[in-house]
Amino acid sequence: MTPYGLTTEQRTEPLGIGERQPRLSWKSRSDRRGAAQTAYRITAEVLGRIVWDTGRRESDETLLVPWDGPVLQSVTRYHWRVQVWDETGAAAGQAQSWFETGLLHRDDWTAVWIGRDPVALPPVDPPTDEERSFPDPAAAPLYLWRDFELAEPPIRARLYATAHGVYEPSLNGEKVGDHELAPGWTEYHHRLQYQTYDVTGQVRAGVNVLGAIVADGWWSGHVGFDPSRPARHYGTAPAYLAQLVLDFADGSRRVIATDGDWQERPGPIRSADLLMGQFVDAGHHAGPAAPVAVLDTEPGPLVAEPDEPIRVTAEVPAVAVEQRGPGRFIVDFGQNLVGRVQLRIRGAGPGHRIVLRHAEVLTDGELYLDNLRRAQATDTYVTAGGDEVFEPQFTFHGFRYAEITGYPGVPAPADVTARVLHNNTPFTGRFACSDPTVEQLHANIVWGQRGNFVAVPTDCPQRDERLGWLADAQVFAPTATRNADVSAFLARWLRDVMDGQNADGAFRDVAPVLVLDREGAPAWGDAGVIIPWLLWRTYGDRRTLERSFAAMAAWVQHIRRHNPGLLWQNRTGNSYGDWLQVDADTPRDVLATAYFARSAQIVADAAEVLGRDSTPYRTLHAAIRKTFIEAYVGADGAVEGGTQTAYLLALGFDLLPPELVDAAVGHLAADIEKRGNRLTTGFVGVSLLCPVLSEHGRSDLAYALLHQDEFPSWGYSIRHGATTIWERWDGWTEHGGFQSAAMNSFNHYSLGSIGDWLYGHVAGIDQTPGSVAYRELLLRPQPGGRLTWARAEQETARGLVACGWSLDGELLTVTVAVPPGSTAVLEIPTSDPGSVRESGAPVPAEPSARGATVRLTSGRFTFTATSY
Repeated sequence: MTPYGLTTEQRTEPLGIGERQPRLSWKSRSDRRGAAQTAYRITAEVLGRIVWDTGRRESDETLLVPWDGPVLQSVTRYHWRVQVWDETGAAAGQAQSWFETGLLHRDDWTAVWIGRDPVALPPVDPPTDEERSFPDPAAAPLYLWRDFELAEPPIRARLYATAHGVYEPSLNGEKVGDHELAPGWTEYHHRLQYQTYDVTGQVRAGVNVLGAIVADGWWSGHVGFDPSRPARHYGTAPAYLAQLVLDFADGSRRVIATDGDWQERPGPIRSADLLMGQFVDAGHHAGPAAPVAVLDTEPGPLVAEPDEPIRVTAEVPAVAVEQRGPGRFIVDFGQNLVGRVQLRIRGAGPGHRIVLRHAEVLTDGELYLDNLRRAQATDTYVTAGGDEVFEPQFTFHGFRYAEITGYPGVPAPADVTARVLHNNTPFTGRFACSDPTVEQLHANIVWGQRGNFVAVPTDCPQRDERLGWLADAQVFAPTATRNADVSAFLARWLRDVMDGQNADGAFRDVAPVLVLDREGAPAWGDAGVIIPWLLWRTYGDRRTLERSFAAMAAWVQHIRRHNPGLLWQNRTGNSYGDWLQVDADTPRDVLATAYFARSAQIVADAAEVLGRDSTPYRTLHAAIRKTFIEAYVGADGAVEGGTQTAYLLALGFDLLPPELVDAAVGHLAADIEKRGNRLTTGFVGVSLLCPVLSEHGRSDLAYALLHQDEFPSWGYSIRHGATTIWERWDGWTEHGGFQSAAMNSFNHYSLGSIGDWLYGHVAGIDQTPGSVAYRELLLRPQPGGRLTWARAEQETARGLVACGWSLDGELLTVTVAVPPGSTAVLEIPTSDPGSVRESGAPVPAEPSARGATVRLTSGRFTFTATSY
């Protein structure tokens, strides 16, 4: 048994952590069945000296083991090693990793905030109307720099930097690091992230030049859709804070920090905005330098970046370039994505203007731009002459197509590349099956996650919005955890959710709070309760649950205080209902009260986990459930409203008397069947649709919905070329064309929440109700529909889990993998429990409602049985 996948604070070898008591994790792999860790020992070293030794601890724990060694020091690398023992008592293996602390104390910072001095900077001609991508001539980014001289290179060099805005640091003319759009977006007035870069290899003896370009970004650029506040939500102009820490062989240290000695001069980027685009005049010659202004001597609410940054994670080549007129071309990348275009320009003379516009879809062969609303999504480049490469760095767009105007000659497909941007969450899930349309659905879900996990979990990447809507995130989060390790990403965003909570306990609709400063709607505000619990169940993240609990409880108490009758009817915020449902109108009070019950139940469960008194919340949940049944459930099992979502909420949240469950399932099934196996659910209901059907014995209907390709369905959009999940079922239809351009995204992950069902029911990877972080697996593959095989893998917090099945006539084959330290309950869907074989040998199997149940330790197994 060998440990692997070592992480500190759920990251691999993180540079510049801010936690004073970081948590260490590892996984194990083994070729031997039944392997399990029984003990571990952790040692940590600094410069070869052991500073922490746990000794041998008799424990099978591998997740988030807290540091209980000496107090961590700033700017220090800790090398740690874990040794494990298995169930035989033998030392099974060891592995090592490291983490490095950032600036842990306020006194570690000597840098001051610097920015543009409008008096000292020589006048600069503002961009013309044609040049600038939005009407704000003061928006030219800062080009900041200072030089310093060294007698010898350092043995270690770290740059700690952040900005009001977004920034790109440089050292001696080379970009520092691979971060994009740093420092990201948080509730800036509560937390501003700084980044840590290892620049040891970029510092040299002699004269060095430390610099940065700083653009408006989320700080003072366009975010959201409020025309009365088009920009400058947090401040009026960008600023920069940084310090370079240099350590030398003789033990001395030198710090180069932002201060009044830095300078600014105009550069080739004439304007840059996340929504509007970027304008670059490559031939623009920098004017004379001017001193910067010191804007603030207090660093503010700085925190170390706790998760993986935004990076360029993939390149997508053009699949077609078609000319539409003199110097004008439409480029198809074959995939709706989020990022920017890298364009090679060959042999152009100086002053040649090239304009790129971006769109998700075409209409009559041209870009469809109406759904971008105010977002211009336009990048402009004026050539310097010769062979050049243009790639904007302070903007991003949602697009499959790009229009290039003014290109000299004809661009080859190899000259145009889309560069994909998102927070670099490690992708850990894989799903495959025999149906290409279902595989395309899964691919669409994954691409939607990539495109909308940019700084925060956004609603859409293309139009003038890009807000962190809470309901979108909570319905999709179970699917997101299947596809990738989003533990650190979502835990960091939850701090924004908690920071946005108002004094009365109400979460908001969006986080960070911007544009919509009001109480969160039902299912929206509840994300502040649901997601911390999900992180606990999926990753064993007790710390996030602990830090969130008071806010979770305050939200439930807020609803209770305003709704003494326990029906959630008195709302001081909005109520969106089952957003974008089709041909249905789920009563908003039914939806709201169901979520009230669900949040109360989760808070009670969380209280038990944390060793707190759960009784008040258990009592409240029981009272809400009783009130819901009395108010909304009929004697025949009918739920008020009669919609699919109404039944899904009642069934999925256990809000029905046991004797009425079958009747409610019947009503739900009848509604689906009378519509020709079509759904009516919106954002909220769709996440429950297929799981609830499968849990109540109607996987046949779940599969019918999966394979449906008539409107409304997932298959309908795929049949019409979708490569991401659409915002609306009717984003485009044969009978109606495009939906209203006022709200019509073609990359919006919410309706992709079916991904959780693909992993959990089609392939069969799940965990038992009392399990945490996949300690006890529930493997229950469910063949159905027109599939002949399906399989999935997940690199869980405890190791690799796999489950798959195939049919060959009446022979069912099931393959599973259980990681060391986990056990599994495998439910084999067979009509004859006596037919179950493992690697050809009979195995004892318990008859069950789903066929046969086998209990497994760790290892890889192949079973055969007679299918249903």
